[in-house]
Amino acid sequence: MPVRTTGGTGPVATTKPAPQETDETVRNETTEPVADKGPGPDEARHLNSPLLLTLLLLTAVMLQGPIRGALSAPVMQSWMTVFVAVMVQALPFLVLGVLLSAAIAVFVPPSFFARALPKRPALAVPVAGVAGAVLPGCECASVPVAGALVRRGVTPAAALAFLLSAPAINPIVLTATAVAFPGNPEMVLARFVASLLVACAMGWLWHRVGRTDWLRPPDRPSYEGQGKGAAFWGSVRHDVTHAGGFLVVGAMAAATLKAVVPEEWLRAAAGNPVFSVLALAVLAVLLSICSEADAFVAASLTQFSLTARLTFLVVGPMIDLKLFAMQAGTFGRAFALRFAPTTFALAVVVSALTGTVLL
Repeated sequence: MPVRTTGGTGPVATTKPAPQETDETVRNETTEPVADKGPGPDEARHLNSPLLLTLLLLTAVMLQGPIRGALSAPVMQSWMTVFVAVMVQALPFLVLGVLLSAAIAVFVPPSFFARALPKRPALAVPVAGVAGAVLPGCECASVPVAGALVRRGVTPAAALAFLLSAPAINPIVLTATAVAFPGNPEMVLARFVASLLVACAMGWLWHRVGRTDWLRPPDRPSYEGQGKGAAFWGSVRHDVTHAGGFLVVGAMAAATLKAVVPEEWLRAAAGNPVFSVLALAVLAVLLSICSEADAFVAASLTQFSLTARLTFLVVGPMIDLKLFAMQAGTFGRAFALRFAPTTFALAVVVSALTGTVLL
């Protein structure tokens, strides 16, 4: 081992120099394969949709005896009759509306609406409200379209009027209303008038008192970077999943009201004109039924007056639980917390007045 001398008096021990790292050493260390640890405990316990469906089917097979016994009860037979009737009547309109809504959302550019609307907001609001008839879809489709309109430079007042009117006055919804109320054709006119009045009134109100910092428009279009076919079928899958699920929940709720709730309770609620209107308005918010199917649910609530059921049809497409969440996600929480309660109150008042005059 080499030594170092100091002044010739004797050896002084020194340490051995540390080996230098070479590029080859670093390369070997960084490229050394890491053993696969496999899925973590949370990932291993994750239940995906096919597995949940399989477990549900296996449970149904194992409990088929008790299930048959429960379904044979008179109350369950009545429940199933109402549920199936609502679903069979509403499904064709739901599917047609979803297909047309996806086609318009994908193949009609949002800039078309910006060019078609007047420059003055006071005039653009009623034009946008009437233009809602060209979007034959449910409220799930109107929220992203309204967000795209704001992003393309359409005045927010007109975009919000479009958002409220599109799910309520389009041809699919009005046709479904006519089919659901064959003996009351005036219900179609009443729904059209009340919904359009509320949409325009909310647009004008926003133009007068709305603030820019309450509104947070989306950052980019919904279908940016996707092909037309992929965007179309993606929109169809989204609307079918969401609107179809809400339709099932709404049909179940309507069947439960008919089969479980005592008839005298419904008669007591329906007997008070003011309470019946408020009760069905709140029910519309809680059930969150797609506008293409809500007419069939409303038609099944025969204990209530036509005015109360009109309120159900006007309030539901404009403000419910799912719409509040979608509006908050698209435009911001500050917007939704102000817009939703005002829309609810105005829809109740306008629909009650319209029903008194036309029904």
